[in-house]
Amino acid sequence: MTEENLLTQQFEASRDHLRAVAYRMLGSSAEVDDAVQEAWLRVSRYDMSEVANLRGWLTTVVARICLDMLRARKSRKEEPIGPHVPEPVDEMREGEAEMADSVGAALLVVLETLQPAERLAFVLHDMFAVPFEEIAPIVGRSVEASRQLASRARRRVQGAPVPETDLSRQRGIVDAFLKASREGNFEGLLAVLDPDVVFRADQAAVRLGTLAEIRGADAVAQLYKGRAQAARTALVDGAIGVAVILGGQLRIALRVTFRGDRIAGIEALADAEQIAALEVEVLEGRGPDTRSRKQPHAQ
Repeated sequence: MTEENLLTQQFEASRDHLRAVAYRMLGSSAEVDDAVQEAWLRVSRYDMSEVANLRGWLTTVVARICLDMLRARKSRKEEPIGPHVPEPVDEMREGEAEMADSVGAALLVVLETLQPAERLAFVLHDMFAVPFEEIAPIVGRSVEASRQLASRARRRVQGAPVPETDLSRQRGIVDAFLKASREGNFEGLLAVLDPDVVFRADQAAVRLGTLAEIRGADAVAQLYKGRAQAARTALVDGAIGVAVILGGQLRIALRVTFRGDRIAGIEALADAEQIAALEVEVLEGRGPDTRSRKQPHAQ
């Protein structure tokens, strides 16, 4: 058997699994076909001798393709207002109805309300047991942030919204952090930073003059002392974070993770493409639901 024939055989052996992943991500049999076909095109061009776990590798390939398709669907101007509606079971080809039934129509409708990154994290982890260490690079986030994505998605799927008390508390922490930063209040910064806080930055942020990673409250407080003049507390993909607005444009987004009443992690994102994929709303006023319009993206 030739190497090409072996690869084809292995891919076909994983096809049902890949279709199951894609359907839970997309809810559309036509898009499932496109995603799996694109995965095959990528596989056929790749040196598979370096891949130890083909099924796992294919799962991440299909997940990336589906994530791109969901983001494209969300950004299309012609897309109707409201969530994409999964196809009715009785309109599917033979075999598709069984796949849809195995997911459940109600669950598919809920999945359609999730942000693309939330949906991917939830589907891969909760439905296919993919570890967060493998999910994180797909969505371009840390392992901890990926866990939070799945956790928010899980609460929505279970019918339990993110508690407003948590949003209010976390907003207060970030507000205090930014205030101390602007005032150059080193002790104030330490008061809201976890002793083991970790700051990470993408390559675009590094080019702006920061380090890729900084650990410890003292070092992170020193980094932010006297800064944050253009920073505003915001919802970043539905979670409390920070938006840096310069010249009317969103230039940097900070994802913030918490441990108790302190900030445990900060991710600085300045890459224009990655920022464009985020849902960012600057918070105004006093309540957690008082928001401005979605900020324009960096060009």
